[in-house]
Amino acid sequence: GLNLPEGVDAANGLEGYLAPGEYQLRRDISVENLVQTFLDRFAGELTQDMRAGFERQGLTVPEAVTLASIVEKEGVVDAERPMIASVFYNRLQAGMKLDSDPTVQYALGYNANKQTWWTNPLSLDDLQTDSPFNTYLYAGLPQHSISNPGLTALQAVAYPAQSPYYYFRARCDGTGTHAFAKTFEEHVQNACP
Repeated sequence: GLNLPEGVDAANGLEGYLAPGEYQLRRDISVENLVQTFLDRFAGELTQDMRAGFERQGLTVPEAVTLASIVEKEGVVDAERPMIASVFYNRLQAGMKLDSDPTVQYALGYNANKQTWWTNPLSLDDLQTDSPFNTYLYAGLPQHSISNPGLTALQAVAYPAQSPYYYFRARCDGTGTHAFAKTFEEHVQNACP
C-alpha cells in the first residue's frame, strides 16, 4: 500500500497530494512507485512550519490543500498568491461564498467542444452548474481539491497576506496579474473596458 503523508485524508482520492514539478524517473517505474514519488515530494514540501501556518488559519491539511488547489488555479503570478489566499480567507470569515471560476471549471469537467478541462470564459449558465464544487452556489470549501497545488500555492495558504480585499479579477493587460477590490462596486469598476 501507499505511505501517505501525515494528516492526508485520501478518502476522496489523491487529488491535491500529487506534487507537481519535474521528476527524474526510471522508464519501468510501477504505478504505485510513481504515485508514492509524488506523495513523498508533497510530504517533503509540507514542513512543520507550513502545517503550523495551516493550523493558525484554522484549517486541517486536507482543507488547506483544497484551498491551495483553488489558489493554484486562480493565480498566474506566484508573488500574487498570498494576496489571492487573503481574499478567500476574508470571504470565508465574512460568510461569503468563494465565487471561484476554477471550481466551476472543475465541476464542468472536460469540454469536448473546446477540447479543454478548463472552460474559459464561463457562461452565466456555467456558473449555475449544480455541483458541490460550484463555489458560486455553495458556501465554504469544496469537498476536496480541484488541482494539485504547487509549493507557492501551499505557502500562500499557510502564510497569506493580510488585506482588506474581498474581490479580484484578471487585469486587462495580459500580464496574468489581478486587480483587487474591497467592495463589489470597485470590483465592477475593475472590469475590462
